[in-house]
Amino acid sequence: MNLLLLHHLETVRSITLKVLSSVTEQESLVTPDGFSNNIVWNLGHIAYIQEKLVFELAGKKNQLPASYERLFAAGTKPSQWKETPPTLIQLKEELMTQTERIKEFIPAHYDLKLAKPFTNKAGISFDHVGSTFLFSFYHEGMHVETIKQIKKAIQEKKS
Repeated sequence: MNLLLLHHLETVRSITLKVLSSVTEQESLVTPDGFSNNIVWNLGHIAYIQEKLVFELAGKKNQLPASYERLFAAGTKPSQWKETPPTLIQLKEELMTQTERIKEFIPAHYDLKLAKPFTNKAGISFDHVGSTFLFSFYHEGMHVETIKQIKKAIQEKKS
């Protein structure tokens, strides 16, 4: 496996963390008109899906709090939450810890064939850990862009 991929993981995650650092706790919980989720949801969703794509599909244990599935799985939304979500600080720490765990895991498992192929909501199928890992970069980037759009909508409403 090429170490450039691990560097790319760090690059993508550092962009996410930089965006996170420009958000206040109050802003993170606002769901602006036209959006179904808030910034906390998007950050938690990034962490949850990354965990699933890299670890769970490889048959490994999900190391995130159990609440992440209830709060951040596809199809969930803040308006349905029955428990308190993690804070921005907690999400930042989970994302940083997850990055380190992935960097340790991926080199030895990149070429591992999944026990059964995984097909995402777009109908794209993956059969190796490496392919789900690479897809996770695209997924994270999409949600970072959504976070930026939510922040912009919040700021526009303030002015």
